[in-house]
Amino acid sequence: MFRVMRERPQDEAEVEWLYDTCFAPGRTALSSYRLREGVEPIPELRLLARDEYDAVAGAIRYWPVQIGSARLPCLLLGPVAVHPTRQGEGLAASLIGLTLETAGELGWTRVALVGDEPYYRRFGFSRELGRGLVFPPPTNPARVLGRELLLPGAWEGVAGDVQRWEGPLAPG
Repeated sequence: MFRVMRERPQDEAEVEWLYDTCFAPGRTALSSYRLREGVEPIPELRLLARDEYDAVAGAIRYWPVQIGSARLPCLLLGPVAVHPTRQGEGLAASLIGLTLETAGELGWTRVALVGDEPYYRRFGFSRELGRGLVFPPPTNPARVLGRELLLPGAWEGVAGDVQRWEGPLAPG
């Protein structure tokens, strides 16, 4: 049994510990972290799950990014993590499904991530939709995935460098 809730400031240390446990402390050297520097994650999509012992068993965050010279808005999913002792219970799938639905309700039309297509395909992500995106190096282009939210064709003509969000937040 898990309780899913928004991440609060007092949860941050425990969530960061979970991310370090799942991805190793060197995770912040990944290129996607350069897109997150100085930008706050989307509060409504910053969730965690506490288990029956009140420990953080899973967490997910999304960050706004901009694509190409038109600086088109997009969400960057990740990181999403589940404590190794709680993996295989469907927690990551629940967090991803819930947040994708919420992102659409908030008005976001596209989501990108760097990950394994065989895993994320079940959530509607595909390599085809992420093909025109250029993440900061070193990013393996075969791991760049995209997904449309509520708006068929949201990725049509969207291509170029994925950049850190600048300016006021406006979904798109």
